Amino acid sequence: METEKVEFIGALGDIISAKIDRPDKGDVIGWVLFAHGFSIGKDLKPIRTISKALVEEGYGMLRFDFTGLGASGGDFSDTNFSTNVADIKAAANFLTENCRAPCILIGHSFGGTAMLKVADDIPECKAVATIGSPCDTTHIIHQFADKIEEIEEEGQAKVLLGGRPFIIKEQFLSDIENYDIASEIGNLSKALLIFHSPQDAVVGIENASHIYMMAKHPKSFVSLDGADHLLLRNAADADYVGRVLAAWATRYVQ
Repeated sequence: METEKVEFIGALGDIISAKIDRPDKGDVIGWVLFAHGFSIGKDLKPIRTISKALVEEGYGMLRFDFTGLGASGGDFSDTNFSTNVADIKAAANFLTENCRAPCILIGHSFGGTAMLKVADDIPECKAVATIGSPCDTTHIIHQFADKIEEIEEEGQAKVLLGGRPFIIKEQFLSDIENYDIASEIGNLSKALLIFHSPQDAVVGIENASHIYMMAKHPKSFVSLDGADHLLLRNAADADYVGRVLAAWATRYVQ
């Protein structure tokens, strides 16, 4: 696998750090855009494993850090769901201008919810896949529910996400209230593949059920039985996601 470090300008004018993974030999059969989950980053091992599996099947993939996370510039506290969506569009534009437009969109957790929102704005996209994703934007609040009152009273609060401190501002709460993801899913004009673990303790399996019920065909569901939310417990889980994705996507890239 050949990996290239690249940069582009994100939603708030900051430099976004990204990596392009592609086969070191042969043509790329289709380009994939990947959006990571809330407060994580593009270099999480399972994301790299998924990319490697896709590349071995002939795909190319762009993965990036949202504004304020990982190696990207900007202040995380100034971001929200809207900036995530705008970052995804900027990433898609970069991929279109420098390689080819993404035909497959993949998002993990909150990144998958954002992909459901943005998919119909990327005309070249043929299919969308979510991994452990919430069915609505407000689901994310449960990760810092004990801080909601402080955020509303003080305008912001320090919260722990994945054991790391972050500042969440009131603007974040206001922003997520503006989205009706159910309508976005119901109107989605792309093929949809939903990955979810019945044992996911962060985003419950009922979210996958809601997404599936709201979406139109063609739609598919793959159970990641025994997997944790981040796909870290067993390296085989992320490889499985990548292999299934590659086989499923073939119908939409050829």
